[in-house]
Amino acid sequence: MASIPASADMISSPYPAGTVRALLATDQVSPPTRAALEARLLAPAYEPQFFDAATYELLRMVAARLFPQPDRPEPIELAPALDQRLLTGGSDGWRYDVLPPDREAYRLGLGGIRESGRVMFGAPFEHLTDLQQDVVLQAVQNETAPGPIWETLSAGRFFEELLAELTETYYAHPLAQEEIGYAGLADLPGWTHIGLNEKEAREPEEAK
Repeated sequence: MASIPASADMISSPYPAGTVRALLATDQVSPPTRAALEARLLAPAYEPQFFDAATYELLRMVAARLFPQPDRPEPIELAPALDQRLLTGGSDGWRYDVLPPDREAYRLGLGGIRESGRVMFGAPFEHLTDLQQDVVLQAVQNETAPGPIWETLSAGRFFEELLAELTETYYAHPLAQEEIGYAGLADLPGWTHIGLNEKEAREPEEAK
């Protein structure tokens, strides 16, 4: 699935472990930002509140294929944030006109993924091998996935929405930010070194 971004964990990070998290203990991070990021680091076990248990597990499996994290002892969980957003009705204020409202779109789209697995491989998505799951998701992305749901729901647009939201959730997590040396969480000081290849003192240096 070359057009789907692999997890940053599959690439060796050039930044020493802990360099970005260390900023959380400084006065360069505002209390609201610190609270939000620490909550993501220390997130407890989550029980779905919008999706039923089976659909939530399907979402977790889809997220695991789009963002594999083989090098993490515990992967960054992406499904809880989506479940919570749909529960509360939050949104970014717009949607594609070919898609229904988010709650309906996600229920239909995840059902379509399960359905395509049955049509393509004779079993629901949850029972497929990793390779088979990737083939199903590639078909959804390419708008070639079979099944009645995709006759009324744009597979390509749904995939785009799903991938974008999971990407935003992944890189909102401090451990993912650490992989790319992101120091934007230090939101109190200004940015004065804005020239090419200039760094603020708080920005991590690449490991030698």
